[in-house]
Amino acid sequence: MNMKSPIFAAFVLSASLAMTTSAQLKSMAAANKQPGNEPATSQPPANASRVRVVGQDPKAATPRTNGSNTGTLQANTKPDFNNHSEARVRPNSSTTGGSVTRSEKAAPQTAPVGLKTGHASLKPSGSTNTTTEAVRPVNFSPAPVATVSTQIYRVGVRDVLDIQLADNPSSDSTLFTVLADGTIEYPLAGDPIVVDGLTTPEVAALLRQRIKILDKPSVVVNVRDFASHTININGLVAAPGTKTLRREAVPLYTLLAEASILPEAARATITRQGRAPVVVDLKDANLSATLIVPGDAIKVAGVPPGPTEFFFIGGEIGSPGQKSYHDGLTLTQAILASSGTTAGAGAKVRVSRQGADGRLSTEEYNLRKIQAGKIPDPVLQKGDRIEVTNSN
Repeated sequence: MNMKSPIFAAFVLSASLAMTTSAQLKSMAAANKQPGNEPATSQPPANASRVRVVGQDPKAATPRTNGSNTGTLQANTKPDFNNHSEARVRPNSSTTGGSVTRSEKAAPQTAPVGLKTGHASLKPSGSTNTTTEAVRPVNFSPAPVATVSTQIYRVGVRDVLDIQLADNPSSDSTLFTVLADGTIEYPLAGDPIVVDGLTTPEVAALLRQRIKILDKPSVVVNVRDFASHTININGLVAAPGTKTLRREAVPLYTLLAEASILPEAARATITRQGRAPVVVDLKDANLSATLIVPGDAIKVAGVPPGPTEFFFIGGEIGSPGQKSYHDGLTLTQAILASSGTTAGAGAKVRVSRQGADGRLSTEEYNLRKIQAGKIPDPVLQKGDRIEVTNSN
């Protein structure tokens, strides 16, 4: 019996060692088992990610394993009251062979691409950012004529446009006349196009929009005949007649140079529909820069003729001499037009008038009574002679 007890003890010890060795081998096999060898149903989701807080202790983020080697991950994150965290998307990697049992923070699914939350910029892997801009119709809003009138030209009726397609040379005519309704009939554009009031770049943009048979056609538009913008000039110029404007407005001196004004020209009268005529002194540089617009009529003239009728005044008068006469001129008006009487003037004024026989007849008037309204203010005649007497 004493012999059997050690034998029995040895047998039990051998069995225990065998079981322990088998358990260790199974544990090592489980520990060395790779995630790629697991069934597809047991793999963690491909889009699983780890959230790392900036400034976190690296040791706190290290996955921990429990005694059963299940590989449970524990995320030790510190609360951030300002929500300033950096989320870094990383592919999941299992170091313990276990599945993730703690829910990790997921990136917002509704945030648009490129939107930054706090200091983080979350962009899905493999996403593309494509910007699509819709083709908008050409919108023309004519600029104010007052600001750019000398720099632009707006197409009008009867103008002839030269339309060139750089990528589609053809033997067909490139000249198109603007019709009475303000349109042109360009074959490649389909229906007639309204161009009245547009600049040539605007016409080109409109044609590029309307031409469908070509891909991004290169269109160049120029004005061959400026028939809609005309003015008329006459008078003291060497080349009178109709002139064309190549802008919405042109300074007067430009047209005078084109028409070659004569040396005796001194003034120009500008007539515009709906406005009173304007007289411009050609010696005034500012007035010579007056803007001329289509439809204006310009008449160039010399110095206006002087008066052909006069009266004569002398005596105690401020400005004696020969003065211009006009019908209805009275005695007091003539005195005022001659700078009035002097301090030594008396009340009597003599008016002498030549008769048909060449003899002078003289009448005497009391200036003070005329001014007081006691007697009428006599009406003068051309050629009258007035003498303001001295008070003595």
